[in-house]
Amino acid sequence: MTKRQIALLACTVAVVASGTGATASTAGSRTVHLVKPGESIQKAVDAAKPGDTVIVSPGTYRESVRITTSGLTLRGSGLSATVIAPGDAAAGDACAKAGHGICVTGTGSSPVQGVTVRSLTLRGFTGNGLWASWTDRLRVHRVLAEKNGKWGIAQERSVRGVFSHNTARNNGDAGLFLANTVDREGGATDAKGTVITHNSLSGNRIGITVRRLRNVTVDHNDATGNCAAVFVVGDESAPRAGAMTLRRNNIHANNKHCPQTPRLPFLQGSGIVLTGTEETVVEKNRVVDNAGTSPLSGGIVLFKSFVGALNEQNEIRDNVVMRNSTADLANRDTGRGNTFTRNTCTLSEPAGMC
Repeated sequence: MTKRQIALLACTVAVVASGTGATASTAGSRTVHLVKPGESIQKAVDAAKPGDTVIVSPGTYRESVRITTSGLTLRGSGLSATVIAPGDAAAGDACAKAGHGICVTGTGSSPVQGVTVRSLTLRGFTGNGLWASWTDRLRVHRVLAEKNGKWGIAQERSVRGVFSHNTARNNGDAGLFLANTVDREGGATDAKGTVITHNSLSGNRIGITVRRLRNVTVDHNDATGNCAAVFVVGDESAPRAGAMTLRRNNIHANNKHCPQTPRLPFLQGSGIVLTGTEETVVEKNRVVDNAGTSPLSGGIVLFKSFVGALNEQNEIRDNVVMRNSTADLANRDTGRGNTFTRNTCTLSEPAGMC
């Protein structure tokens, strides 16, 4: 046996069927728990230790899953193969009773760290497809979240997350939603380099919402068929939302109509909207064919927040912004220091920015 073969053998991870309740470890003390149709994903997750992987075989699993173990990987067998759908909420824990599919939850004193969720579908939950709170370095990769009642994939009170190559479609609110917190007002928090990249958003109320956060990158996402593609939201609280980058996103034909809410007018035809935000760079995006008559309609729009907070010191540069209405670029705000440079566009509000 060669040295390479010995090394590979030493790194091999044991596979454990969840129905047996057995455990097995290698020298690295990592175990793979295999879940088969008819078995419980939650049972395997509960048996897992930090560093373990739970692999879910092809099939439809009617349950909610709560992850509180750091270093855990939950991996399906592919978007079309592994589907998690609502089960008996009354018989479940708080995650199920809230109507969520997967919950990744820590606490303020002990965040859940290094969890990965990948390669599965979350469909038809009355709440969120995936809900995360108090996490550090959560990675959500190649997950399909569709037809969920509120958000497809959502996170609060968390840092250093990576949301990549996911598909969120036909969810009741945002396909991807990231916020400082959802149950109280407060200043923006530092997301410490959270990344939203290479995701596909369609048929949602809003494709991506980033609310009251700082230090986030939103790049290389594709958004179409939503009422609005990307919202960056702040308010009068301190610190202010912003200090983020929106780069190289493809935003086209987000012309679905959504009725007004207590906070926002009706939505239709909005590409990128900044509201109550500072020090954000919007560059090298393609924003085309977004059309509507809402106060928030247009290609790239600056609009004061619903409490009157202004946008300030934002840079809108080097974007291709064409065939949007009521304007390609719209500065409907009175905040200071916002700049529009080297954008390819035809119509702006006020005139002269193209």
